[in-house]
Amino acid sequence: MQALKLTPTSFMVLGLLEQAAPAEATPYDIKQWMGFSVDNFWPTPHAQVYREPERLATGGYVTERREETGRRRKFYKITEAGSAALETWRHEPLDDLPELRDAAVLKIFFGADPVVVARHQVAAHEAKLAEYEHLRSNIAEFIPPGQLLALDIGIAHERKEVDLWNEVAAGQVPPTTSAPRA
Repeated sequence: MQALKLTPTSFMVLGLLEQAAPAEATPYDIKQWMGFSVDNFWPTPHAQVYREPERLATGGYVTERREETGRRRKFYKITEAGSAALETWRHEPLDDLPELRDAAVLKIFFGADPVVVARHQVAAHEAKLAEYEHLRSNIAEFIPPGQLLALDIGIAHERKEVDLWNEVAAGQVPPTTSAPRA
């Protein structure tokens, strides 16, 4: 077994495999599950997700089984070592703050009209908010508490984004900032 540095992608794959246990999953299954869950707040390139299970297998965090006939797909399952690593990670304190990687802010920084950008952002965030609220109203009773809380955080975030971009669209400086000095 190789000693591996586990990354957020590693823990995402381990967590999804843990939820699937005792069943196995292909990288395609993992990508599909991410598309309607984790990708909403932690998007990851698909190529990275497809490579990660094999990398985790080299470290003993997951098992790998290949079909002997047909498409010869690879199936992965979390191991005790993978479960232990995931459990340790869950209880580690976080020192990292989230990054603001917002193309709209980048455009404004480089001179785009903030009101025009903000109008588009309001529409986009309202659509995402509606999607999350619809999802919550339809699945809240079926998902674990941690996933429901993550969804609620996403809803609160989208509401704040709508409020912020509405202020910018109205030509107002967001309340937590001061106007630039002349």
